[in-house]
Amino acid sequence: MIKIGDTLVSFDVVEKFFCCDLNACKGACCVEGDAGAPLTDEEDRALQALLPEILPLLTPAEVRAIGEGGPSYKDPEGDTVTQLVEGGCCAYTCFEKDGLCLCALEKARRAGNPRMFKPISCSLYPIRVKDYGGFKAVNYDRWKICRPAEALGRKKGLRVYEFLREPLVSRFGEEWYAELEEAAREWLRQKDEKAPQH
Repeated sequence: MIKIGDTLVSFDVVEKFFCCDLNACKGACCVEGDAGAPLTDEEDRALQALLPEILPLLTPAEVRAIGEGGPSYKDPEGDTVTQLVEGGCCAYTCFEKDGLCLCALEKARRAGNPRMFKPISCSLYPIRVKDYGGFKAVNYDRWKICRPAEALGRKKGLRVYEFLREPLVSRFGEEWYAELEEAAREWLRQKDEKAPQH
């Protein structure tokens, strides 16, 4: 693990290659899984406040799920997460004609509503941040649906932390990211030196 301030960053974050390939996965991370997307307390409050603006963007099934279970719920680990539709896709998704799944909140923001937001946990995916009180663990959540992203990242030479530079800066700040970048370069250099020479 790489220690930066009160965070512990998994070596997978700096070693593994990754670049989202939406054409291949169609946004499956918004559809599959056993819980909604983690929300910060601030995001949860914002969802509650924005509901009148959000509901018109959603399908009848999504509106019904939110009406019955609320905009968010507590998952088995006690984390606040986005509501799901019948245990399946996130209640804040929308589907394009080609089957591509997008975040309705992000789509609304891009269309000109500055109050809308995509949860930071979604922007950071496949990185998951877990707060343990004294420190935060920053881990790479490896999932079979992201294999095309791993292949594309390898092809482009992009590591997980490089692909997610913008959301990592948004979450932890420029100074934190600069420290991660420097530590990553040094770690990869040392690893390369130790690799068997052919």
